[in-house]
Amino acid sequence: MTSMEDTRAGAVVEQTYRRLSDALRRGVYPVGGRLPGERDLAMTLGVSRSTLRLALGRLAEENRLERSSQRGWFVRRNVVGEPPSTLQSFSEMARSRGLRPQSTVLHCRARPAAFEEARQLAIAPASRVLELRRLRSLDGVPVCVDSSVVVLALAPGLAEVDLTDRSLYETLEQDYGLRIAHSSYTVHAAAADEATAELLDIEPGDPVLIGEELTYSDDGSPVLTGRMVYRSDAYRFQADLFRPVRA
Repeated sequence: MTSMEDTRAGAVVEQTYRRLSDALRRGVYPVGGRLPGERDLAMTLGVSRSTLRLALGRLAEENRLERSSQRGWFVRRNVVGEPPSTLQSFSEMARSRGLRPQSTVLHCRARPAAFEEARQLAIAPASRVLELRRLRSLDGVPVCVDSSVVVLALAPGLAEVDLTDRSLYETLEQDYGLRIAHSSYTVHAAAADEATAELLDIEPGDPVLIGEELTYSDDGSPVLTGRMVYRSDAYRFQADLFRPVRA
């Protein structure tokens, strides 16, 4: 290929990139949505598939698109995650990134604590707890299935509070004077079961990240246990790690 042909080919890639970039900016392809197949998209744009792939690759390098080897190209979702060493609620984390948090209550009831829950929360077996399960979304896109078990002795009446779009941490702090101080938090990878996949708008077996927490007030009392199942393409966990100083 001559230098002139190289220049022309580069110009076509640049034009294709700009057209796709503009389409993403205008929301032609929604966040989390799949683009048309490469053959159809190339025909629509009037370019070769090799040219199209170069333009798509540039957008992927900019973290605006992502590719699944089996399912094609997708518009990348906003990725959320806790800042290193900072404990935030889902709502606080979303707002700090300029996103709109939303919740749908899937299940909310007061019940006796199970034995393992009572052990973790340092309460007597069968003490009353609130079991709360919500689907959490960002700008209308489902991101997380969030389950919490709260000690009701610390927050009497919480079962009657509408927690549809309220931060649980902020409700405990503002309504009950409980200052959430720290959390023991672990994360592991898993595959989405059918029920979770349907809620998160992913395929059964797709990867998810599961965060499990035990959260304490400032006096060291356990307040709640939580289990958050995140889409793996929408969540990132960060942490500060320190190497011990050797003598």
